[in-house]
Amino acid sequence: ASEGILGWPGPKSHSTEQLKNGALSSLSSASANITWAIVPSASQDAPALQPNTEHSASELILVEDEMTDTEDNEEEDLGVMDDQRSVILHLISQLKLGMDLTRVVLPTFILEKRSLLEMYANFMAHPDLFLSIAAGATPEERILCFVEYYLTAFHEGRKGAVAKKPYNPIIGETFHCSWDVPKDKVKAFRTNGASTVPKDSAQEPGQEQSPCYKLRFVAEQVSHHPPVSCFYCECKEKKMCVNAHVWTKSKFMGMSIGVSMVGEGVLHLLEHEEEYVFTLPSAYARSILTIPWVELGGKVNINCARTGYSATVTFHTKPFYGGKVHRVTAEVKHNPTNTIVCKAQGEWNGTLEFTYSNGDTKVIDTTKLPVIRKKIRPIAHQGPLESRRLWQHVTSSLKEGNIDAATEHKHRLEERQRAEERQRVALTTPWKPKYFAKEGDGWLYVNPLWKT
Repeated sequence: ASEGILGWPGPKSHSTEQLKNGALSSLSSASANITWAIVPSASQDAPALQPNTEHSASELILVEDEMTDTEDNEEEDLGVMDDQRSVILHLISQLKLGMDLTRVVLPTFILEKRSLLEMYANFMAHPDLFLSIAAGATPEERILCFVEYYLTAFHEGRKGAVAKKPYNPIIGETFHCSWDVPKDKVKAFRTNGASTVPKDSAQEPGQEQSPCYKLRFVAEQVSHHPPVSCFYCECKEKKMCVNAHVWTKSKFMGMSIGVSMVGEGVLHLLEHEEEYVFTLPSAYARSILTIPWVELGGKVNINCARTGYSATVTFHTKPFYGGKVHRVTAEVKHNPTNTIVCKAQGEWNGTLEFTYSNGDTKVIDTTKLPVIRKKIRPIAHQGPLESRRLWQHVTSSLKEGNIDAATEHKHRLEERQRAEERQRVALTTPWKPKYFAKEGDGWLYVNPLWKT
């Protein structure tokens, strides 16, 4: 399907001085028109989308073009350099406590080499645990599997010990990938020795031919102000899918930056007619002048109205004195009987210990869990607004350590986004996302598994 492309040369008059300073010279006042989103930045050569183009949601993403991702997102664990510290100090001097950072352009050297949309895909780094949720024989087993998956989902999304910020996705940006999950890795969860292992849907007639389940993922930036990202993931064979929308709000807190993830996700298990509604924790970048590091904080909820099971997961921020970092606790409850069926504690990027009501215990070491690599199409096969292609020049410049070039590429992308936004306002044509449609307060994928 055509993306209705037209070339869009940005303004050519960027002052080189401004670019050298990472666009900080434009920060004459804290209210200057600048842009942050706790996620990605982009490259300049992609053609812009015609603002009033109708997108075809049935655009063909050819799975056979996808190859195992070889990109290692490892970030060097270096502290802030002296010259960078002065830039950050200059930035901080213009901010007020509690100030919303959504429109503040952060210096390029703190960027991580991936888009926020791709970071959400990395929450699925253990797709075998995700698919095992549907294999649970009872509602209790399924919520326990969900909590197990949820608690292990964050460590892969946060690469490196040093806090870096993914590129803020630009409006219309998309990210596609998939996973091939070996069927023998997807196991039914057993809370006690007596429960029977349910028959796996892999054994149904006509399905023996493939040794793997296929899990597909698509994410899209559907709004710029506020910055809203959506993602949808499905496995047709296991009759399960998840749909989520997240609005990132960042605020300045002195020596740290807090990012809250407003929104929710819903996991649909179609075979069991169950829906699990879940929220996401806040993230904090601490010690932003020395060696910045990330911690998660806040209480999140997982609820299944149909079965009456719910879970509360608390990400504990480090106390001022003493105490451990990255601590998490969880409690799974059957609400009609007010019974606690499981408690969990540990570190979300370390060891987690689960204790069940029947006395059984289980330990998961997230650092030893096998990571199944995602499959993604090479950049040459990607559309102009797909994350890796869009940000390719920023990413390659960051890899080379050429911060000035990365800043310039990122600036061009942001300028193009602003120019297109001005044109849409002038033509009164609101942006129409390609894969998601607004419903109530949330966004839904246009062709979800529960409709087909």
